[in-house]
Order: sequence, then structure tokens, then C-alpha cells
Amino acid sequence: MKLIDRDVPGPRRDLVGYGPRPPRVVWPDGAAVALNFVVNYEEGSEYSKPAGDERNEGQGEFDYVMDPRYRDLGVESTYEYGSRAGIWRLLRLFDEYRVKTTFFACGAALERNPAFGRWLAQAGHEPCSHGWRWSEPWLFQSRADEQQHMRWAIESIERACGERPQGWFCRYSGSPHTRELLVEEGGFVYDADAYNDDLPYFTEVLGRSHLVVPYSLTYNDGRILAQGYGGLGDFFEYCKRGLDELRREGQAGYPKMMSVGLHPRWMGQAGRTSILRELIEYALSLGDVWITRRIDIANWWLEHHETFER
Repeated sequence: MKLIDRDVPGPRRDLVGYGPRPPRVVWPDGAAVALNFVVNYEEGSEYSKPAGDERNEGQGEFDYVMDPRYRDLGVESTYEYGSRAGIWRLLRLFDEYRVKTTFFACGAALERNPAFGRWLAQAGHEPCSHGWRWSEPWLFQSRADEQQHMRWAIESIERACGERPQGWFCRYSGSPHTRELLVEEGGFVYDADAYNDDLPYFTEVLGRSHLVVPYSLTYNDGRILAQGYGGLGDFFEYCKRGLDELRREGQAGYPKMMSVGLHPRWMGQAGRTSILRELIEYALSLGDVWITRRIDIANWWLEHHETFER
């Protein structure tokens, strides 16, 4: 039987990618791995009764689910911890080690914590748009509705940080329209709405070349709470093993990139921050790991990809 995919809206699936001959990437200073720490800053943009939503947000500290008829003060206060305390602990840690990171930041979250937006910009971290609210884009009423939310996000982040976002990452996944809207808007260098590779790649959108810098949910602090890590040591060990294996590939001639996802309400807790400190110290000790922002990876790829041997 012949396989025939339906013609459906959105990106076409690609199950081949670079195949058996990935590019021999050359990162700055001959690094074996480009390591990007990503802080998902969603606090204040999540679903909540005060924000006018008819439901409460999940993904707090516990797996308790409150009846949506009632306001969930427990989950709300968990998110407040991320913006009141957790984010500052993480920022101080990054400053201590002079590590530049990417923030998947929601516009509404930045508006509710102006001091954080100013610090983010002054410290030289990257504001990458995570939407205006922490919304599921496939639930928007129309393409025009999603476009309006995109404009709000760009405007909010630019006001808060003094610069517009050049990258985009949706909550979990884009809609069939998201990537087209990004290309139409014209000011984005890349999007991270894919989990399908260890390297950036180009795709065609509306007849134009568009850069994707894939993200990963594999090395993510969310797994400490609900998705498979038994404890803090597991998080460090898992990330270390991933970094070590990618370094082996890089040293053999095929450098890669690695994303580590963090959340202030979770990794901003002191005990968990200590594990992140260990991971940063380990990566810095290796000597051939380029710890950098996502926009730097994107710009390097745009400038040098044609020189990479295949």
C-alpha cells in the first residue's frame, strides 16, 4: 500500500532531517557542544481566576487538582514564588558564573514584574517570546486572534526589556498558523517550536527560508516533579550523561547543541538551584562547551552554516 499524507494546514512532517550525514558543525572556539539554558518565565501569565479565566492552572508543586469552580490559591502562590523569589535566585546564579541564558518569557508575566524585565535586559540575557499569555495557540478562535496575541507579546516584551524578541516558543506546540505568522511578521530570526533534532535547521515557510532552533523536553526540571526523575541527583546525572554523550559526538567531528529547560517556580527553589549550580560548574570545567543564548546559536548558524562540511 502506498503511503499518502493528507494535505492539512501547518508544517509538513519531516522524518528524515539530516539523515546519516549530519553537518560537521564548527562552533566558536571549536566547542564540541553548544549548551543553552532556557528559563521558562510564565509566572503571572498562567490561567487563573483573577486573570479572568474560567479555570485554574496546573503544574504547581503538587498533583492536586482543584474543582475549577473554585479559585486555587495554592497553585497561584506557587507561581508567585517563581516571580517573587525563584527568578532572583536563578538570575544571581547566572550572574555569579557570567552565564548568558535565554528566557522564554510571556509578555503578561513581564508586565506583572517590571523589575525582572529590566534586570534581564541589563544582564545581557535573551528575551525570547513565549506568547502574551501562557496560552495554547491551537485554542485561539481564529488566525487573526493568534496574530493579535503575537503582536501583544512583541509589544509587551519590547516595553519590558527595551528590545523586541527575535525568537519564539509556544506553550508545548504551535498551531498550524504559528510559523506562517512569524514569517509574515518579519522580525523573528528563529522559532523553537520543534523537538525533532539536536541541531538547527531550515524549513520553507510561505516560500521563504526559515530557521528552526529545536527545543527539548528531555533535560527539563519539570521531570523532577512529575515525569520520571526520582530526585535532584537524577536531574544532574541525566543532564551530565546527555552532555557527555553529545561531547563524544562533537569530539568525533559532529558537534551538537543541547537545551536545558528550567522554571523559576521549580528550579528557583534553593535545593534545586544547588543542582543547577553543580551542572553549570561541570559544564564550565570541560573547556569545550559553549554556554550561550539561543539567539547566538541562531545567528552563528545563519552566518556559518554554508561552510559546514556534509
